[in-house]
Amino acid sequence: MTEHTYVGAVDQGTTGTRFIVFDHAGQVVANAYEKHEQIYPEPGWVEHDPREIWENTKRVITRALGQAEVSPDQLEAIGVTNQRETTVLWDADSGRPIHNAIVWQDRRTTDRVEQLEAEGVAESIREKTGLEADAYFSATKAEWLLEEGDPIKMERARPADVRDRAEAGEVLFGTIDSWLIYNLTGEHVTEVTNASRTMLYNIHDLEWDDDLLEEFSIPRAMLPEVRPSSDDATYGTTDPEGFLGAEVPVAGALGDQQAALFGQTCFDAGDAKNTYGTGSFFLMNTGGEAVESDHGLLTTIGFQRSGEPVQYALEGSIFITGAAIEWLEDMDLIDDPAQTAELARSVDTTDGVYVVPAFTGLGAPHWDQRARGTIVGMTRGTRKAHVVRATLESIAYQTRDVKEAMEADSGIEMTSLKVDGGAVKNNFLCQLQSDIIGSEIVRPVVDETTALGSAYAAGLAVGYWDDLEQLRTNWQVDREFAPQLDSETADARYDRWTDAVDCARGWATDDS
Repeated sequence: MTEHTYVGAVDQGTTGTRFIVFDHAGQVVANAYEKHEQIYPEPGWVEHDPREIWENTKRVITRALGQAEVSPDQLEAIGVTNQRETTVLWDADSGRPIHNAIVWQDRRTTDRVEQLEAEGVAESIREKTGLEADAYFSATKAEWLLEEGDPIKMERARPADVRDRAEAGEVLFGTIDSWLIYNLTGEHVTEVTNASRTMLYNIHDLEWDDDLLEEFSIPRAMLPEVRPSSDDATYGTTDPEGFLGAEVPVAGALGDQQAALFGQTCFDAGDAKNTYGTGSFFLMNTGGEAVESDHGLLTTIGFQRSGEPVQYALEGSIFITGAAIEWLEDMDLIDDPAQTAELARSVDTTDGVYVVPAFTGLGAPHWDQRARGTIVGMTRGTRKAHVVRATLESIAYQTRDVKEAMEADSGIEMTSLKVDGGAVKNNFLCQLQSDIIGSEIVRPVVDETTALGSAYAAGLAVGYWDDLEQLRTNWQVDREFAPQLDSETADARYDRWTDAVDCARGWATDDS
């Protein structure tokens, strides 16, 4: 390692793809971003074009390196982080997807999940995978693609051939990390945190589960090899004849929320972070113990380094937070996200208005697939500013839902919470979050912690960084927010929030 080498991170998210180049101090050297299309074939369905994602990935890597005048040869390694449960099936020979990717937000398999619950399978799923049976995860998406998908025209296969070819290993399954690593290196692999989000992987035995594969009729031959998050053996290297023109190791990968946990240096049991993106994801490191939740949280894998045991985490998955701000834009209530703080400050309270942004159901700790977005408490005096403020408050209230569940499961009182993601640039939201949960909010200097986590995983694997202590030294506080609202007022407003959630639950039916 020299002072003129770097580590790159592909951060493939729900709305776009980013490539960031980091130096040895964990500082951003270059950053390029490209949005991709959101495809909504039917109500509740969400898809992405995997080919567009791959083309955008190549584009942002090339652009970022060009901006920084960094040669591909100066990259010691590349890490990958990704939207987790989003599912892709592709032809092993041509590399072409057989269908658009089905996104984690997609609800088309709700009926299938309810069938699993009625048949008593949900409890077994939770015991093996740590997950609630939900359309959120990859298993029912892959099952749907094999049974119901209307494939993009392939070079060799007709729709009827897809399952037969999957059983022969000629059609491959993967989450977005697998899709990108396959295109970067030609290797069909995933890593443990992404595997743990498929609802097909036993997080205790650390292997694909035969019973679950049978339940969802997923051929083992189509599954990727599961590797550590930081892999000394690397997943493979880029093709020197390919778009980079260099042989760069791809050595680390983490699902986006686990990557943020790693990037926030939450290496020890009890460390916690919340990432505010399209949704919000609140994770607490529980060390070597897979803590079973009694309060609607997920038990998941936090990360694994080569030759070491896995570190587990508790997770509260909130489906819609940043996407609620996008909804305000779509509804022409704001022109850009920066307006939310100004509008919210223009009123002292929401005047009794509560927004429950259950646009794709409710995640932790409620797990209601049929909940839908709701606004309650409006009067003739309700103004745009009240609705905007209530939308920001909904982010804070949903986080408190998860915090209380996490404290109950772990027995640990959280006095401090590390935060990251685009929304935490909003000081008003950070202060509001501190007020509602009654804990200190800590924002780091480098807020691209998702990309940073995958860069750290890759860099550790190739010796760019020596150990976790070096990474802790890199982490620096930008600003801290302490509660300013008295707890009695915060509790009263939170109690009213729970009433609003009750109004949103169970709304969507097969007839609606």
